[in-house]
Amino acid sequence: MTTTAHPTLAAYTTELVTDEAAFAGLAPVWGRLYRRCGTATPFQSHAWLHSWWRSYGIPGRLRLVLVRYGGELVGAAPLMLVHRPLPTLVPLGGAISDYADVLLADADDGRVADALTRELAEAARTALIDFREVRPGAAAERVYERWHGPCRKVPDSLCLELPAVSMDELVGRLPSNKAQQRVRAKLRKLGSLGVHRDAVPPDGVDAALRRLLDLHRLQWQGRKVTTEHLQSRFQEHLVRSVGPMVRSGDAVVTEFRLDDEVVAVDLTLLSPSLAGGYLYGAHPRLRERKADVAVMLLDACTQHTGTGERGALSLLRGDEPYKHHWRPRPVVNQRLLLARRRTAPLLTAALCDAAARQRIKEVRHRWKQRRQD
Repeated sequence: MTTTAHPTLAAYTTELVTDEAAFAGLAPVWGRLYRRCGTATPFQSHAWLHSWWRSYGIPGRLRLVLVRYGGELVGAAPLMLVHRPLPTLVPLGGAISDYADVLLADADDGRVADALTRELAEAARTALIDFREVRPGAAAERVYERWHGPCRKVPDSLCLELPAVSMDELVGRLPSNKAQQRVRAKLRKLGSLGVHRDAVPPDGVDAALRRLLDLHRLQWQGRKVTTEHLQSRFQEHLVRSVGPMVRSGDAVVTEFRLDDEVVAVDLTLLSPSLAGGYLYGAHPRLRERKADVAVMLLDACTQHTGTGERGALSLLRGDEPYKHHWRPRPVVNQRLLLARRRTAPLLTAALCDAAARQRIKEVRHRWKQRRQD
């Protein structure tokens, strides 16, 4: 671990942490900073990121850019160095995380953001910095605004968001009385079947998550599934990270029972800015009994938003048709590309690659539309 002091920053010091043991030891101070960042999502919690590193990190590539004030952590950018396809610093969390960001306290007057930006430029050296999946309004935008070298912002994944209101209010937003009546009938159906739910206490989370993944595998049997969700490293990460997150209030695991049998398990992640259903597993028996699983899960998720404590109920990444039934607001994540003058060619290469991928995506979309027509 190296520490570089900047005299012009008075009591502010910066550090570049590359040691995994030091990362583990940051948990208490990281947690205090995380609580002071109103725009942070659960994907920036120490439990999630450190567990991700243990499952997916590349030894020797950890790059944590930190800012301290009087010894207290006041800014953090959790990154990893990759060499392919380009030398790049990328956020920890990878493809299994729906949002990436840095941590900057809401009360920062700009001095911490300045220090973090300068240290990021120093840490980048000959690499590009590529912040993927940045939610609009995230703290990383403050770094982007202060960047002195070449930089570009391009659209990333689409997320769909609902207001953080009760289930009854969500039903009331539906476009017609018929649609509202249909959903209320589905809620009554769940009640008449005897489906009931319980939040899993911290000491039962590990077993519940294994049930979730077993049910997830069963529900997708014979269909196209996200293969990473079936990997042992993903299960290890989920079990390792979610228990601490439940204890700290950053996640809730809910079990659904029918005839005293667990037929579904849901993992919802929580932060001041949003609540989001991350992953679930449901037994096919539920659909055989005409239970609407999507309505059941959304109803459970609104138990954590109806008080107005969250900023949004996020349906996270993906444009699946069933999500649009609820009239969500489209929110496009941003990709923030930051380079130094000597690494400007890397930025150009990344932009060309992003443009090519977007063209391929548009061609596939048009092809699918023609097939449907």
